[in-house]
Amino acid sequence: MKNIIITGANGNLGTAVVKKFLDEQYKVIAVDNANNHLEFAKSSTNFHFDSVDLSNEEAAARFINNSIDEYHKIDGALLLVGGFAMGGIDKTTGADIDKMISLNFKTAYFLARPLFQHMMKNGSGRLVFVGARPAIRAEQGKGVIAYALSKSLLFKLAELLNAEAKGKNIVASVIAPSTIDTPQNRSSMPDAKPADWVRADQIAEVLEFICSQKGEVLREPIYKIYNNA
Repeated sequence: MKNIIITGANGNLGTAVVKKFLDEQYKVIAVDNANNHLEFAKSSTNFHFDSVDLSNEEAAARFINNSIDEYHKIDGALLLVGGFAMGGIDKTTGADIDKMISLNFKTAYFLARPLFQHMMKNGSGRLVFVGARPAIRAEQGKGVIAYALSKSLLFKLAELLNAEAKGKNIVASVIAPSTIDTPQNRSSMPDAKPADWVRADQIAEVLEFICSQKGEVLREPIYKIYNNA
């Protein structure tokens, strides 16, 4: 049984991912900064929840160290925590940049750093970051500059980690979803076509593939999960 950390577990995507990984018989160590709202998972012996402030480097490192002590080996981490903000160059202040980098990059980096070292010692592991299409396409990123810049750091981090782990069975992946079909997005974009978006359960399928035996041969991957959006 593989031990998988899933951050942002209470969110729309996190909930779907937790469910998928429990269904596939992984040991799930779910993380969020609030109380566990995953009622469906509470009765599972393969489920554990931790409330951690991932923007705090010491708290994040302590959580990883405790998890390694308890489970001995962490096979993968799906670092789903993040946030969104509008604003072009004319509206985006340094504080806006700092906020997005803290939420989208540092919450991933603070876990990835000790986890990567742990995986290097074990010779295997999977780290998955959530990028974004505006970080890849400048035309889409110009109106969400703080968000796009913060997400772009995750692509570079994965590239650097994969370079350091070259020749080992350790892979940092980045998924870049288009609009995710959530109640909030449907409400804020009533004239859009949700059928063109990507569902959270579809993303969960991709994430499970990355961590599964079928994904063992993958190296340096970026997954553009766009559907027709």
